[in-house]
Amino acid sequence: MTVNTHAHITSWVVAIILFVIAATILNKSGKEKAQKIVKMILRLFYLFILATGLLLLFGGVAIDGEYIGKAILGILSIGFMEMILARSSKGKPNGLFWALLIIVLVLTIALGMRLPLGIWG
Repeated sequence: MTVNTHAHITSWVVAIILFVIAATILNKSGKEKAQKIVKMILRLFYLFILATGLLLLFGGVAIDGEYIGKAILGILSIGFMEMILARSSKGKPNGLFWALLIIVLVLTIALGMRLPLGIWG
């Protein structure tokens, strides 16, 4: 079970780093090809996050509302990341999506830490 937990945490940490690189550094510098490559790698990590999250969810724990809530918040986090990347590549304002991402991401991480497989669980 800890192997899946470590894989899940590693996946979302790498995804957040790649997202910040794609959304801020590469977007502002105008390197479209590099940004596209980072976005594709980031989408691969979304799949890793979903796969390891599902392994944790169905890996022998009693599924309750908190686990379902964290799964929904995690999917919303990925959705907001994609919305920010799509809108920023089109030059549209996305301040609202940044605020929503930060709120949802903090809630997702806090709930994940509070669950039995988390640090505070």
